[in-house]
Formats: sequence, C-alpha cells, structure tokens
Amino acid sequence: MSKTINSLAETLGNALSQCDAKVTAAESCTGGGVAHAITGVAGSSKWFDCGFVTYANSAKQAMLGVPQEMLASQGAVSEAVVRSMVAGAAVAADADYAVAISGIAGPGGGTEDKPVGTVWFAWHSPAGVKAKKYLLAGDRAAVREQAIEISLQELLHQVTGCNTV
Repeated sequence: MSKTINSLAETLGNALSQCDAKVTAAESCTGGGVAHAITGVAGSSKWFDCGFVTYANSAKQAMLGVPQEMLASQGAVSEAVVRSMVAGAAVAADADYAVAISGIAGPGGGTEDKPVGTVWFAWHSPAGVKAKKYLLAGDRAAVREQAIEISLQELLHQVTGCNTV
C-alpha cells in the first residue's frame, strides 16, 4: 500500500472513532484492498467489523442482495449495481458508512461503452447514498490503487462532517 493510502486509512479510523461510527466495504475490482488498508491501522476493530469481496456476480447476489435481473440488464460495472452493493453491505455489516466499488481494472474486459479503467463507486452515509463513475488510467495495479485511494478519500470526506450534522 502507498503511504497516501495508509495515511488516509489512519485518518479515516481517527474520524470514525471520534464519531463512534462503523464502516464497511463491498469490493469487486479492488479485491479487498479497501478492507486491507483499513485493517492495517491498529485498533481498526473499533470501527470495522467486516467487509465483502464480491468479485463474481453470484457473490454480489448472495452476499449483498444485488438482484440478478439488475446484473443482467445493467452489468456489474454500473451505477445501479454499486448502489445496490453499498446498500446491502451497510445493512449486512450494520455500518454507518460504506463504500462499494465495481470496475474494469484490465488489462482485458473493457468494451466501447465501458473501457478498461471504468470504475463505479457508491458511498453510503447517514446523509444518503452518493455514486460516481471514474475513468482511471494505468495498468491493473494502478487502477486498483487509485480506486482504493478514491474510496478512502470520499469516506473520509463524509465521516469528517459527522460532527457538523
């Protein structure tokens, strides 16, 4: 993990502790990287109980309740699916905050509509759900690392505001 990711995870943990809140992650293309970063912080069991690596569509269905019809019609890399993933993860983990990530890290798997580097994110917080698509550059490792960093940055942004609501 990069120093930036480690620093973000540590800062996120401190913010979650101050808010007495829990976080979870539902990951596809990052393969557990967000959970790895979070649990790399000493004391993370105070704010992180579990995460979900749902690489296959069948896992998204079984673990997070993503409807098969949605996966078939929208594809795993879509706003609808990450919104469903993040909702399922937040409920399953009883978490205040959650992130879901689904994308095409490459080198293959891209299409004209969804090229390699396309990554959809959704974040759940007490304020609601936010989703955003990114087109990330670089090889597989670079796409995955950027996705982990983006996930943590936005979680931190949302958690930092917990005391101002």
